Amino acid sequence: MKAKTRIFGDIEIADEKIITLEKGMIGFPDLNHFALIFDEEKEQKETSIMWLQSMDEPDIAFPVMMPHAVLEDYHPNVSEEILAPLGKLTEENTYMLVTVTVPKKVEDFSVNLKAPIVINMENHKGVQLIVEDDYPIKYKVYDVIKSKKEKAGE
Repeated sequence: MKAKTRIFGDIEIADEKIITLEKGMIGFPDLNHFALIFDEEKEQKETSIMWLQSMDEPDIAFPVMMPHAVLEDYHPNVSEEILAPLGKLTEENTYMLVTVTVPKKVEDFSVNLKAPIVINMENHKGVQLIVEDDYPIKYKVYDVIKSKKEKAGE
């Protein structure tokens, strides 16, 4: 599928890589088709920011990252009913992302742990949901990522 995007210009995404969120993203219920975009030439690190690019609206792309990069014991409680439309989820086929907020002050960089995106990578179906746990909407991560990079010698 060819797509014109505001951030990445014209891109080609294989149809089998399109992720379908039947209910869309929170606040964007009519955006149902997305592609996960990251720099394949760079080594993809756990702390890397990727983009969840809408294939329905070229101007919309959400910065996302893996929640375990900033909170290793992130295990939200999620209703089985909400996940049922995704099919059988296993540790191997489940991919979880959280949206990222990058404000003017980099020290205020945060992720939304309250509303993760869960994707079944076998059938490319996903859902953004609100978890029952007491996770914050704005979990500041600047110091966490800085510390991980220092430990890794980057």
